[in-house]
Amino acid sequence: MKPVEILDTTQFQITLKRLCHQLIENHNLFENTVLIGLQPRGIYLADRLKQELVAIDSRLESLPCGYLDITFFRDDFRRREQILSGNTTQIDFLVENKKVVLIDDVLYTGRTIRAGLDAMLAYGRPKQVELLALIDRRFSRQLPIKPDYVGKVVDAIATERVSVEWKEHDGADSVKLFRPSKDDE
Repeated sequence: MKPVEILDTTQFQITLKRLCHQLIENHNLFENTVLIGLQPRGIYLADRLKQELVAIDSRLESLPCGYLDITFFRDDFRRREQILSGNTTQIDFLVENKKVVLIDDVLYTGRTIRAGLDAMLAYGRPKQVELLALIDRRFSRQLPIKPDYVGKVVDAIATERVSVEWKEHDGADSVKLFRPSKDDE
């Protein structure tokens, strides 16, 4: 597959800053709000958003931010030959009566988000849940799930793949679309 760069490093940073400003517009000082990144790659976005929010307003240092492992809440985890493991939930707060911003890097079918909603209920019943996705692949949605905050909408068909690369994990920030080439067919 041949990659097409959707967001380069500069555009990536601008998109993160814009998402943070949208969150601030809606949550002000985030009283009664928590951020939860979905494992495995939503955690990078959650961390970066928290860092950027604190850089914008240092009063947000105490904003609760956690990671949620959804492995055993997925509807397809028993269909895999090998169960994905190594992810851990790191939430040291309750979500009872809180506004939760659920965070993932790519929204595609909606199944990961559905699993995240189920898994989150182990930590209480939230007052409100919002969804933030860096990339919204609006084609091929299998569940009626729509993000409240979107970095970029990418119209990709099922044979194409969107990859978010993080400097913490992959060495650089970028978003790439992989289209099958004639050699792949």
